[in-house]
This record gives sequence, C-alpha cells and structure tokens, in this order.
Amino acid sequence: MSDIHMPSTVHSAGARFPWAALLALSMAAFITILTEALPAGLLPAIGQGLGVSEAGAGQLVTVYAIGSLVAAIPLTTLTQGLRRKPLLMTAIVGFLIANTVTALSTSYALTLSARFVAGVAAGLLWALAAGYAARMASDHLKGRAIAVAMAGTPLALSLGVPAGTFLGAILGWRACFGLMSLLTVGLIVWVLAKVPDFAGEPAGQRRTLRGVLTLPGIRPVLGVVLSFVLAHNILYTYIAPFLAGAGMVERTDAVLLVFGLASLVSIWIVGMLIDTRLRVITLTSIALFALAAAMFWIWRDTPTAIYAASAIWGLAFGGCATLFQTASAKAAGPAADLAQSMLVTMWSTAIAGGGLAGGLLLERFGPESLAPGLLLLIALAAAMTFAARDHGFPAGPREV
Repeated sequence: MSDIHMPSTVHSAGARFPWAALLALSMAAFITILTEALPAGLLPAIGQGLGVSEAGAGQLVTVYAIGSLVAAIPLTTLTQGLRRKPLLMTAIVGFLIANTVTALSTSYALTLSARFVAGVAAGLLWALAAGYAARMASDHLKGRAIAVAMAGTPLALSLGVPAGTFLGAILGWRACFGLMSLLTVGLIVWVLAKVPDFAGEPAGQRRTLRGVLTLPGIRPVLGVVLSFVLAHNILYTYIAPFLAGAGMVERTDAVLLVFGLASLVSIWIVGMLIDTRLRVITLTSIALFALAAAMFWIWRDTPTAIYAASAIWGLAFGGCATLFQTASAKAAGPAADLAQSMLVTMWSTAIAGGGLAGGLLLERFGPESLAPGLLLLIALAAAMTFAARDHGFPAGPREV
C-alpha cells in the first residue's frame, strides 16, 4: 500500500515533531466545528435577531452542511494542482468573512448566504487537513500528526460550543460570531508564521474520482465512515427525546458533557497508538460503540447506566475522525486530498442521514427504537472493518 507522498526536503526521520504547525491546523478545526455547531445553541436569540422562527434559524445549520456537502469534492478536484498553503488560507479567510457577515447582518437571506460560504470553506478545509498534517510529519508519526490536527474537533464540541452558548446568553449571539472572527484573525497570523507550504499534484500525477475510488481500501473506509457516523448522528441528534424516556431530558447538557470529556480522552489515546495499532483501535472503537448502544437499549431507564454508556460512547467516537482520515490517507497515497474530500462528503451525508433516519425511527417506533437501530449500523461497520484486513484497515507489523 502506498503511503502519503511528501517531498524529502520537508523532514527526515529525525526531524522534530511540528507541534506549532499542527496545533494551527487543530485551531482551524476548532473554528470550523464551532462555526458549524454554535447556532444550534443560540436558535431562539438568532431567530429573534433576524425576525424568523426557531425553525428558520435552524436553517443556518442546514445551509452550512449543504455547502460542505456540495463543495468538498468539486473544489478539491479543481484545486489539485494549486499550492497547499494559499488554499488553506483561502478556506480560513472564508470563515473570517462568513462569521463577520453573520455577526453584522440584519438580513436573513444575507446570513444564510454567509453560512453557505462557511460550509464551502469547511468542505475545503476538511479535505485538506489530514493530508496536510501527514505531510508535515515523518512516516512513523503521520497518524499522530493527524490526531493532533484533529484535536480541535472534540475540544470544540465538548468545551467550545457550551462556552459559546453561555457567552451568547450574556453578550448576545452576534458577539459570539464576532469573537470567532477575532480568533480567525489570530489563526491567520499563526498559519502564515508556522505552517509550511507544499506543492500541488503535478498534472501527470492527478487522479480522477473514479481512479481514487478504485484504489484498494478506499471503498471499505468510506463504507465504515457512513455506517459508524450515521449511527452516531442518530443518537447525537435525538439524544434529548431519548433521554426524555428516562426522565433525564433536563440532564441532556450533563450527558453531553460526559460524552465530550470522554471524547477528549479518546483522541489522546488514539494519537498515542494510531501509527502502530490502526486496525486494533478501529475495531475497539466499534466494539465500544456497540457496548454503549447495548447499554442504552437494556438500561434506558437507569440514569447511572446512561451516564456510563455516554462515557463509553465518547471513548468510541472521540478519535474516530482521526482513525478514518488516517486510514483514508494511507490507502490513497498521493491522492490523499481527493480521498479526504470523499470522506468529508460521506461524513456530511451521514450527518444529514442521521437526522432523517433518527426522525423516522422516533416517529414510527418511539425513542426506544434508536439503540437497536444503532446496533444494526455498528454491526455493518464491524463487518466492513473485519473484511478490510489487507487494505483500508490493514493489520500492522505488531497486530494479529
């Protein structure tokens, strides 16, 4: 299996780990997730500020997801030959513009347009991030580099979104988006100072979408992403009605805090082991998610068990983006960015599908049907991972 292409002048096996550059990418991931998720915690205030209903304000999340979904593959395909750092900067500046417009706009239509632009920027950034991080590290540390770059994701979910919601109640929702713009200005300076540049792919080496899809291991990775992330988003999207069945709807924030803190532990563990234990950690994450779903099903009326299951769920999910992006990047080799754009699209599809599938289960069979539905999807992810022993999720030299 080919590895990620990298100019030999960038590093050597003895080069120092590029913490400053990777943490800049992590900050970019933090801002991306915060931009995506923050409106969900501020819907009433945003609706009032823009003169629309809460459902109308909720479309700020929808158009962001649509932007990511439709832009990731076309933009990555069209920009294969461009230098990487200017492309990264373009995505980050996209967030600066979108969040600034959101903070200042009094027009619902203009705000929706800004959110779509933010989604497009997110699709491009996610397609770049894993391959960019891997290029900065030595061969034996590529997985750890991706883990560091992705650490901003669980930080944003577990700390950034609750903090932003809290500040929104005090300072107002516009101030929150203004603060994100200030963070983005700082990030731009950081990237300019610390993140190296890389050449794009030469014209003769660029791959087509079909060519990347036929690479050994790519399709199993995409299949696991769809099933695993779909299961997660069914539960995450409808966690409040699920908890209502146990009389815990008022403790939704506490349950999600437990999930978020466990996610931070997960990404640390994954970062330590991913370069030598990719297959084992992936199977372990799937097994933990299955255990959590089973506990949610069997002990759905027991608060203590729900908290424990939430922690196990966080351990399963926190590092999964790093696992899947590393598997995709290694399977794709020089075509890593294009493969990542497919992964981003599959991930966005799973987010949208989670809302749809979970809603159907909730309406037809009630909240008690969510956990069994999760187990079916998790079983599918496990089967595909087991089958991808040679390519996609291969056994390492010290794995059996």
